[in-house]
Amino acid sequence: MTSADSFPAPVVLWSKPEEARAGKPLLVLLHGYGANEQDLLSLADMLPEEFVVASVRAPIAMGPGFTWFPLTGSVEYSIDAVKIASSYVLDWLDGVKGNHPSVTLLGFSMGMAMATTMLRQRPSDFAAVVGLSGFVVDSSDDADFFDHELDGGVPMFWGRDQQDPVITPDKIEFTMGWVRKHVKLTKVLYTGMWHGINQQEIGHVSEFLTHEVLNK
Repeated sequence: MTSADSFPAPVVLWSKPEEARAGKPLLVLLHGYGANEQDLLSLADMLPEEFVVASVRAPIAMGPGFTWFPLTGSVEYSIDAVKIASSYVLDWLDGVKGNHPSVTLLGFSMGMAMATTMLRQRPSDFAAVVGLSGFVVDSSDDADFFDHELDGGVPMFWGRDQQDPVITPDKIEFTMGWVRKHVKLTKVLYTGMWHGINQQEIGHVSEFLTHEVLNK
């Protein structure tokens, strides 16, 4: 089995130069399957300027882009693969989070699975989580997921289109049950967005981040 140690060093794009990052809340962007670290960085200009934004590249090459772990329907998929990907980002984060008063995660599609996995492995480390057109993995009571420590206190925004053709109904059903039980949920449905992100949603995410992170 591959381990995080065998992955390349993380490639990270930042919204601000190094000398302008310290002391500002950190927002980590986690892209979807087959994309890369440039995919979500354009969102930084539409989100509250108080944040320093870091967009991380997934470690596994996949077509023209990258993936965090194999697709859940593939024979290569395992919960261990998800945990290894989570450790990859958490190890990087451990090296930078000391410069920031808080860390918030934003994941799109498979990136939402990553963001929620990181929260489940480090329940007290994050100010908030944003999930866009994504899902939460079924961990089957894996001992490295500390869901029992999540008492509904961590704010989470979940935006999606009910007509999303990519995220399957079983994933939505599991995610629905999980978010209702474990996080302080803000859930918004959009029409005509499909498997994507639209301007209205980013406006709602900005309001959420301002209210739940900056004004706390």
